[in-house]
Amino acid sequence: MDLLHGILANRIMWVALLAWLIAQCCKLIFYFLVEKRLDFSSLKSSGGFPSSHTAIVCALAGQIGKEAGWSSPIFAVSVVLAVIVMYDAANVRWAAGEQARAINHLLDMLLESNASTQWFGQEIPNEKLKEIMGHTPFEVFGGAILGIVVAALF
Repeated sequence: MDLLHGILANRIMWVALLAWLIAQCCKLIFYFLVEKRLDFSSLKSSGGFPSSHTAIVCALAGQIGKEAGWSSPIFAVSVVLAVIVMYDAANVRWAAGEQARAINHLLDMLLESNASTQWFGQEIPNEKLKEIMGHTPFEVFGGAILGIVVAALF
């Protein structure tokens, strides 16, 4: 029972998860405002505004700083983790999305130019790669602000 009580009483974890949930719900709202239709798949998707990856690690770092102290080693670890996640979201995952877009374009060209579904004896894949994997710097910045605000409020 102590384990369950400990998990339920862990404010740091719950504040971070709340920031993630709010970020995912914001994606649904912003998608509706732009596209004029609800798409509940945006609740579980990566990419988009604001970055939920960034929101969760910034809320985590902020709450750790509040509870453990701004000069604590665990706050330092959480900030470094947040920087790695934000860099990954805005650079590495964004580049992977750009590569997926290029590969999808090449596959489209290959399928259009060739009546066969075979290329060098291999089946040409008909399934598109996911292109939106990362975030723009603005989306990462929005996630950081959201995470910091959520940690500050709770």
